[in-house]
Amino acid sequence: MSTGTIALWDQDAVKNAAEALSTARAEEIVRWGLATFGPRTAVASSFSEEDVAVIHLAASTGLPFRVVALDTGRLHEETRWVGDQLQARYGIPIEWYFPLGEELEELTRTAGMFSFRRSLEERRRCCEIRKVGPLRRALEGTPAWFTGLRRDQSQTRASLPVIEWDVAFGGLVKLNPLAGWTDAQLRDLADAHGLPRHALYDEGYTSIGCAPCSRPTRPGEHPRSGRWWWEDPAHAECGLHPLSHRTIRKA
Repeated sequence: MSTGTIALWDQDAVKNAAEALSTARAEEIVRWGLATFGPRTAVASSFSEEDVAVIHLAASTGLPFRVVALDTGRLHEETRWVGDQLQARYGIPIEWYFPLGEELEELTRTAGMFSFRRSLEERRRCCEIRKVGPLRRALEGTPAWFTGLRRDQSQTRASLPVIEWDVAFGGLVKLNPLAGWTDAQLRDLADAHGLPRHALYDEGYTSIGCAPCSRPTRPGEHPRSGRWWWEDPAHAECGLHPLSHRTIRKA
């Protein structure tokens, strides 16, 4: 399909692109996205195995792109280590974004360090300050961004398209090239290229976010059940990936 100009992209254009690329390989989607939207295109990374795979695929194209990461102040040190390994390997600076100091100070002074355990509203407030706000700043002036989201990660992502229109962050193109990937495909890519791996996977973690909000999963549990395990699984998103246009498939 014709890429057109960035200025002409809107929700209908994105829907058409999603249909045209629905059966494309991840490598093709990544190259198409970078060629279409240019060097300001961002890969947002939490340094999960999915995000490492997207960074590898993007670097393999030889096209310029950005890598943005969010340091919430409560990350595992192993997460930061993966970021440093990727920066050294690919020579791409990791653009770290942090919560605004005044907002974070206000949150902890008025609500305490563990307010996110009290209610869904309080948890979302914490995520807004520590994650959503920093990502909003990271994506300013960016026409499109890549994620490592997959459909089998949770019931909230079951209808994930490979490309979507991101209203939440001001009307951007959001690309999910690994939407249809499996765990086996991720392992094969990592093994074939010796990609850095988050050390906590070997300790039973299957989804890794902030330290107080992540735990190892038990045998038979869904991979995302280690995130915000005290909440209803239907609420298991932090605000970075709103569900306004998707159908939630019941487990």
